[in-house]
Amino acid sequence: MKSTILIASLAAFLLSIVLGPVILPILRRIKAGQTVRDDGPQTHLKKNGTPVMGAFIYLISVATVMAFCVKDYPEILPIFLLTIAFGVIGFIDDFLKVVLKRADGLRVWQKLVLQLIAAGAFCFYMTKSDSWSFDAFVPFMEESTVNFGVLAIPVTIFIIVGTVNGSNFTDGVDGLETTVTSAIMTFFLVTAIGLKSEVAVLPAIFLGALLGFLMFNVNKAMVFMGDTGSLALGALVAGLAIKLHLQLYLPIFALIYFVEVLSVIIQVTYFKLTHGKRIFRMTPIHHHFELGGWTEAKVVAVFATVTAVLCAVSLLFIPTIAF
Repeated sequence: MKSTILIASLAAFLLSIVLGPVILPILRRIKAGQTVRDDGPQTHLKKNGTPVMGAFIYLISVATVMAFCVKDYPEILPIFLLTIAFGVIGFIDDFLKVVLKRADGLRVWQKLVLQLIAAGAFCFYMTKSDSWSFDAFVPFMEESTVNFGVLAIPVTIFIIVGTVNGSNFTDGVDGLETTVTSAIMTFFLVTAIGLKSEVAVLPAIFLGALLGFLMFNVNKAMVFMGDTGSLALGALVAGLAIKLHLQLYLPIFALIYFVEVLSVIIQVTYFKLTHGKRIFRMTPIHHHFELGGWTEAKVVAVFATVTAVLCAVSLLFIPTIAF
């Protein structure tokens, strides 16, 4: 299996590198360019017109490699389908905004309803499959698990939708979402191997594809992944966590996702309660640090380092892991 993991990851990496120069001209041709907010960091204004929906680079790479792996590792298919379902929601939003020039894209309630439907369908599949369970390891408590009982489905839907939107808010600085999620994929890869789970091949494929995509997405980015990518990656992280029973570890190893989305919730709530006052300079919180003088490179380095450290901490306390 380890040789398969290595080959699959390398193949996805090389495919992303090859697909970049193919997909970028297509995105430019359909004028799928980013429109940057005027009230954000002034350094972002130069990004106007940068192609969006670059997630197709790594999603096509992953799908191609998966076509050769899914027969031997069928357990990766439901997680990939969940990933694609949320990627489609993100694509619709991106297409409306950047191609059809509808500034708001999908309305908030429309996006939420679609996300709830996708997460609900995944939970329905879980209830019908003998190889899936809603049980979750309890962080830092050896050999301890929890079953959410009658709340299992609503809790799982909440976890999926929350993780997806945390991932979405993280995508706002060149290479940030790609780098943070690559660290999380490394964590899942090591964990799945330690737990002897066949899904290890999926984070390996995505890790390779994301590192290849990073060649085009690192500062100064030639392309952005858009909601197509950030929603897909959030669903991927949630799906892998659920499969490996690590739902309760998500706030630890994916802390950046949760800090990003919480910063927005706190800012909006405080703004409304105080009639215009703010806690942060700007949200999501990576913009707060940018407006405080941090470069994009520093934001990416710090957030990725925090993620890597928290992934390592989580890894040390996952029960039943055996290398």
